[in-house]
Amino acid sequence: MAAAAPLAGAEPIKLEKKPIKFSNLLLGAGLNMFEVTTLGQPLEVVKTTMAANRQDSFAGALSRVWARGGVLGYYQGLIPWAWIEASTKGAVLLFVASEAEYYAKSFGASDFVGGISGGMAGGVAQAYATMGFCTCMKTVEITKHKIAAKGVKPPGTFETFMDIYRKEGVKGINKGVNAVAIRQTTNWGSRFGLSRLAEQGIRRVTGKEQGQKLSGWEKVLASGLGGGLSAWNQPIEVIRVEMQSKKEDPNRPKKMTVANTARYIYGTSGLKGLYRGVTPRIGLGVWQTICMVALGDMAKEAVEKLTGEAVTAKH
Repeated sequence: MAAAAPLAGAEPIKLEKKPIKFSNLLLGAGLNMFEVTTLGQPLEVVKTTMAANRQDSFAGALSRVWARGGVLGYYQGLIPWAWIEASTKGAVLLFVASEAEYYAKSFGASDFVGGISGGMAGGVAQAYATMGFCTCMKTVEITKHKIAAKGVKPPGTFETFMDIYRKEGVKGINKGVNAVAIRQTTNWGSRFGLSRLAEQGIRRVTGKEQGQKLSGWEKVLASGLGGGLSAWNQPIEVIRVEMQSKKEDPNRPKKMTVANTARYIYGTSGLKGLYRGVTPRIGLGVWQTICMVALGDMAKEAVEKLTGEAVTAKH
């Protein structure tokens, strides 16, 4: 008697780990470098200025930055800190997110949950591997000009870095890294989830619920909404800036933690103080999306020609 044929679809789908290609890393680094060197850093500087000087309005922050150095004032901290961060954070995210997503799915997580898990793990890794000291040094660069206002010439970038390192060691140059980790993990988790939610809404409105491809503008709109709405966690960003700021205030806690910094900001500036800089942060989220989604296809073609291998990263 012949053996019964196996039922169609009975064999489980083999879970495969996504390969990390050089072309993916190059694409991520290139897009991040473009984003930060154009509008990204000016928006970052204004956001940080508003978070550090919580009495400033948006217009007041623009004036303050301009007074510090004209157009160049908007690019403080770009070289080398923002460039180091932009060129490395994508690689860290891709490596860690890929591993975390693979293991989450191996434990039975859905594509959606696996994607969020990967993004959140990647965000934490970014903070501790590269973004901690980069955001700290960028904030120091932007806020140290309070020293200049007193008539004292502020020290140079590397002089400042070495001075902090000598006095406080690795902890000093990674000040506020726990706040950066909370920001990054909530950022990536909510960006992913909110973008998918917006995408579902666009599909319903345009009648593309059967999996048809979204147009470039529809992708930008979905990701832009996800990027802009992920600014809900702005209090963490304000806490991070305060922890890394060089401003002198005798009322500030001596040893700053996420919890006592939050209490200090709330005590001095109220609930509104925890949301200072949310406008440029929304703008930053939208600009990052436009760079990654709208310019991503053009960059993808250029990288494929340069490396000779297909780019598989999603942008």
